[in-house]
Amino acid sequence: MQLVEPRPGRPIPIRITPLIDVVFILLVFFMLTSRLLPVGALELANDTSDRNGASGDPLPALTILSGGNVRWKEQTLRPDELAAALDRQGIGEVNLSTEGNTQLSSFTRILSLLDQQGVTTHWKRTEPKQP
Repeated sequence: MQLVEPRPGRPIPIRITPLIDVVFILLVFFMLTSRLLPVGALELANDTSDRNGASGDPLPALTILSGGNVRWKEQTLRPDELAAALDRQGIGEVNLSTEGNTQLSSFTRILSLLDQQGVTTHWKRTEPKQP
């Protein structure tokens, strides 16, 4: 014998307020712990458009070596020698690449030097070699 009548079955409403609170807390957490841009970001204009080879001579190709020197025309030059050589030949635009294990500081130093000389630089990123 049953003394109390069972409640009629009705759906339990889902309370959305706690869910919204959790979403806002997560949003605030990720906004405070992440940065939109790295603090030490180096913004470079990378023009990789195709060039017509018939319009003139190809751009000189410079390669930054792992020790900080630069290879150009099968010669290894120190940064100050490179600046003087480019200035003597009146070169105002170059293609710049790096060896796979070149340090960022060497790349930044050479890029700044070329920029100070008024040389337009197009660069290509090289992936480090895996041992």
